[in-house]
Amino acid sequence: MRFETEHSQTVFRGRVFNVRQDRVLYPDGRRVHMDIVDHRDAVTMLPLDQDGQIWFIRQYRHAAGRELLELPAGVAEPGEDMLVSAQRELQEEIGMGAKHIQEIGGFYLAPGYSTEYMHVYLATDLYPSALPGDESEYLSVEKIDARRALSLAETGQLNDSKSLIALFWARPLLARFV
Repeated sequence: MRFETEHSQTVFRGRVFNVRQDRVLYPDGRRVHMDIVDHRDAVTMLPLDQDGQIWFIRQYRHAAGRELLELPAGVAEPGEDMLVSAQRELQEEIGMGAKHIQEIGGFYLAPGYSTEYMHVYLATDLYPSALPGDESEYLSVEKIDARRALSLAETGQLNDSKSLIALFWARPLLARFV
């Protein structure tokens, strides 16, 4: 099936994303207007230390109106390699680098209205390596053992989608710690 974008206009330019309005011609001849959040790709890391501790952040999320427990994550800089972005975000958010970073999956956050694609990594062999954090973020680091982290996900106590997906995908890799 063929879908054709007949018209596209950016109506908002922001620091992290833009918003555009598209007119799309469907295969059956209908024309549909869509509002799209045009967002750069992002990364989420599951940092796992040698003791089976997963490094989370607790961060205030204004849109949710509260602090959320999340895995470290962030938006790639324009033209930045995703592995470089993952390493940088680890250093900015938890003050650690990783000798080994392995991509374990990727997904669209909200494909009904956003272009944002999230790359998910397992980060191991952690070592101290801090970079200054983003001035718009207010967060703290929490280490949680793998068994408890999976339990928080399974019992609905973890409300962040990227963290839930990363834990689900990493579950077989966490087996030796649970």
